[in-house]
Parts: sequence; C-alpha cells; structure tokens
Amino acid sequence: MTQTQRSILKQKLAGKEIVVAPGIFDMISVRLADRMGFDSLYMTGYGTVASYLGEADAGLATYTDMVNRVSAFCGASKTPIICDGDTGYGGLLNVAHTVRGYEKAGAAGIQLEDQEFPKKCGHTPGRRVIAAEEMVKKIKVAKEARIDPDLLIVARTDARTSLGLDEALRRGEMYVKAGADVIFIESPESEKELEIIGKTFEVPLLVNVVEGGRTPQLTPAELQALGFSLAIYPASGFLAVAQALEKVYGEIKARKGTTGHMGELYSFAGMCTLMGFEAVWDFDKKHAD
Repeated sequence: MTQTQRSILKQKLAGKEIVVAPGIFDMISVRLADRMGFDSLYMTGYGTVASYLGEADAGLATYTDMVNRVSAFCGASKTPIICDGDTGYGGLLNVAHTVRGYEKAGAAGIQLEDQEFPKKCGHTPGRRVIAAEEMVKKIKVAKEARIDPDLLIVARTDARTSLGLDEALRRGEMYVKAGADVIFIESPESEKELEIIGKTFEVPLLVNVVEGGRTPQLTPAELQALGFSLAIYPASGFLAVAQALEKVYGEIKARKGTTGHMGELYSFAGMCTLMGFEAVWDFDKKHAD
C-alpha cells in the first residue's frame, strides 16, 4: 500500500458519494473482491478470527494473529483495505506498536474501538466500554505512531448498546477532537438514530451493515442521504460462503453428488485463474527441461 493509494481513499471518503466496502476474511475472498473494482475493502475481525482460528470474535485473537492476516491480505490486494485492530491489543504502548505494525503490513486504515478487553463482536451482547478518556489517549497515540498521515484512524465506540445513543455521540465528538479521521458509532438501532448520527458529525462516518444485526438494513443511497461516507458489509461474504458450503456438503453427505448443482459452483477453471495457476504453468513451461 502506497501513500498515494491511502490518499486516494481518504479523498473519496471526503467526497459526496458513499464508499461501499465488502468484508474480506480469507485469501479467496481477498482475491475475488480485489478484482471487482471496489474503492475499499474491509478486513472483518469476526470473519478473520472465524476463518483463521475457528473461534468466536471474543478477544481470542492476538496482535500477532491479526497482523499476520493484515500482511497477507494487503499483500494480495491492490485495493485499499481498512483493517480491524480491535482494542489495540493492550495499553497505549501496545496501541502504538499495533498501528506501526498494521501500517507496515499495508493497511490503508486501522479501526480501534473503546471496548474493554476481551472485546466482542459489535452486534453481540455483553459488550462493555472503557472510559472515554482512555480511548481519547489511544487515538492520540495512534495518530502519533503512524508514519503516513493518510493512514486512516477509524475510531469506533460500542457505547450505544449499553449506555445509550447520547453517550455514544458524546464519545464520538471526543474522538473527533482527539484526531480520529473516521467515526464509527457501532450498532445504532433505528433509522432515526442513523439520521441523528449523520447530522452530528462533519468528519467521515462509517456505518456497519450486518445482515441480521441490530442496525436497520438501508441501501447505500439511503445511507449516503443520511450523511454516511463509508458502508462496510463485514459479514456478507462469510455468511454467503457458509450457506453455500452447508448446502453442497449436505448434498455430498446425502450421497446425491454435486452434478445437479454445477451451475451454483464457481468453475474449477475460474478458480485456477483466480489463484494464479496460469502464471505457475507459464513458469513451468519456461523452465522445463
């Protein structure tokens, strides 16, 4: 990720048209999404932890786990990726280390949240937040730690669910003053709340579109009209994959085979192209005895 690519994404978020970013969670999803012309992708913590560790997104992934994925995903993508940095994986020194590591790994942006450790997925129960003043310190440290000023610092607050919208808005305003580039009020629960959020801030706003989550499902055009600059779809990809896998595995388990579902499957030839086999074959031909 170059400084120019980060700068382009930052400029797009400052524009009038909303940026839509699908959630990527493994190397196949990265390769597919990268070919489709999105302005940005979003490395979902839920999906990444699920695919990489086979565990719940409940604070079990370490900095080492996640920066490994950031490096792999960004190395395979020409599209800027905003990456989930959870709580920064510790205190202020850890936050600085995390920001530098994510930036070096190629992230276009890092999302940091104000949950207590261990954190949990934003649309699940049991989330608790730290004092707003502690998060302000994290944002300031994150801003100091980055080398590229265009690396986006996305500040997320999970205060809405446990402390109410007013507290979430208060925290958002504090995080703007601390230097956050993008504000992310997690899990508003009505279109009216989305409207209030959109009218409250002048910096770019992120909205989390989770199918089956707490926030109403609005179209990108509707979200743009409400004042949002970035709509992420973190769960769409892995929910689609899980549904498809369950169906085809069920057919195999029932001893029906897959011949009746070939039209629903990605072609083997297409997958070979997607994963770069053509370059392998060309290499083999070039160096054949």
